[in-house]
Amino acid sequence: MTIKTTPVRRNFKFNLPPEQVTKWNPAGYHVTQFFNTLSIFFPVGERFFIHSLRQYRDIVEDPQLRDDVAGFIGQEAFHGREHDEYNAALTAAGLPADKLETQVTQLLEVVKRLPKPLQLGATVALEHLTAIMGDILLREPELLANAEPHFQALWRWHALEETEHKAVSFEVFTRAFGSGPKAYLLRVGAFLLANAIFWSLFYPYYFRMVRAGGQHRDLKGWWRGFRYQWGTPGALRRIVPAWFDFFRPDFHPWMHDNRHFLDQIDSLTQRVESLSAEAPLQEQNA
Repeated sequence: MTIKTTPVRRNFKFNLPPEQVTKWNPAGYHVTQFFNTLSIFFPVGERFFIHSLRQYRDIVEDPQLRDDVAGFIGQEAFHGREHDEYNAALTAAGLPADKLETQVTQLLEVVKRLPKPLQLGATVALEHLTAIMGDILLREPELLANAEPHFQALWRWHALEETEHKAVSFEVFTRAFGSGPKAYLLRVGAFLLANAIFWSLFYPYYFRMVRAGGQHRDLKGWWRGFRYQWGTPGALRRIVPAWFDFFRPDFHPWMHDNRHFLDQIDSLTQRVESLSAEAPLQEQNA
């Protein structure tokens, strides 16, 4: 693929209002906790991605790809920092985000003992997952419609940057292992393993987050959450075709050419600056 985007490090601060952390999405509590549960995985997951790519930096001779790796690392570091703040607000609200994040950390410490090729393969796999989930947020604006502005901006920023750097780990993987049958088996095997682990953790964690808020007996809430994911608008249902594309021998992240969404970055930057300017005024009025 000839499509190139260079990841840019954007030091955005979102100043998330902690009192909104359990109700920021107007689609309801269960939908809000769906996103909140995703946030639990991000800080430690993104530090693992950085770790796995750094192990292969020495084989990257192309100057452009070296710059892309540096941009990838910078973006993931900022994502981790902002989701650390997000998760701290979840914990302060009485949700078990800290305990669940500790479990994810312990799991990834075990994964770090696996062979380095499998670690990089897992990063490629999970980067594809985050890229297609980010794509659906950008493709279907109603998924974040009328959400609290700071949280909405954070999720849009994360989706845009996941799009911007979605091919970096894949390109490093290709430099390291090529694109032959062995590389294909490694890539697909890591994808199946990473997805099995992630989804087997995600839904139990999602239930625990909802239960901690006392909403686990709300059947209508669960139904709204299910429809949001798998019915209408179908945030997860709509990523299924792109998820299966990973199994194609000729797969490349940019075979899903959604770079036109990156045109939104300038308007998002202005929005974040506006939200940041509001923070001191809110502090004065508190």
